[in-house]
Amino acid sequence: MFCIGATKAGTTWLHRHLSQHPECHLRSIKELHYFSKSEPQHFDKALREGAQAMELVQARMDASGQNSPWQAQRIADLRDWQDVLGKREINLPAYRQYMESGIESRHVVGDVTPGYALMPMPKLKALLAVGSDVRIVYLIRDPLERLWSHVRMIAKRSALQSFANEAAHLLDRIASGDLSGEAKGIVARGNYAAILPKLARVFDPRRLLVLFYEDLMTSQGVAKLSAFLGIACEKADFARRVHVGLPLDMSAAARHRALAFLRPQYDYVAAAFQNIPAVWRANMNEGLA
Repeated sequence: MFCIGATKAGTTWLHRHLSQHPECHLRSIKELHYFSKSEPQHFDKALREGAQAMELVQARMDASGQNSPWQAQRIADLRDWQDVLGKREINLPAYRQYMESGIESRHVVGDVTPGYALMPMPKLKALLAVGSDVRIVYLIRDPLERLWSHVRMIAKRSALQSFANEAAHLLDRIASGDLSGEAKGIVARGNYAAILPKLARVFDPRRLLVLFYEDLMTSQGVAKLSAFLGIACEKADFARRVHVGLPLDMSAAARHRALAFLRPQYDYVAAAFQNIPAVWRANMNEGLA
């Protein structure tokens, strides 16, 4: 299984849910970005980041004086992944060996990397060569909610201005059509009108599940996902949210401009799917007011 997005649409929650499922095997590293790489320098950069990640986990273990099972597994996963990256090219046997190591009796292996949705069609098609039964999950979230969550995440990283000012400025740039810098990536990762047709051209519809985030966070949504993956429907922890981000209200004027900017996304999804979640419908109607 590849979960290829969208960013800020529940992919981390999904990774944790499936990691705890008795029939699924996911390593502790989310977002491998393996198939996005094409040049040796891409692998070199990932190797440096992996080494830094191992040092950080080890430092935390040393500081606490404890060695939790999760931390030990994290170190092992990072070390194994360094071996794959060290080949400095796409190597399917090495990738499969890493993904399947420790699988035991579990029969679903998962790679959750939202960035894969931005890959061109030839690279997306390459995912099908990983195994004989490859299934794709693409999560979509209300465009306004997803955009604001992504904007807040990026603004939090900035030390140039206050969090609130940076978030408001970034949202204003996007709504104005200034898609330079960080804004370009934020918008691209929520461009359902561009991504969904691409996925439909690459993947057999029987092997592609497009699931609303708002539906995923329900028993019915988890049941739909489980049926698609061919696994038992286990109880899900909907109360546990991950990477929620700092709370911040959006001004009425900013909300109006953002909804106008996002109108093509609402229109495309509403035309492609018979039933859309209530929050989507409410924001669509608000944008028309």
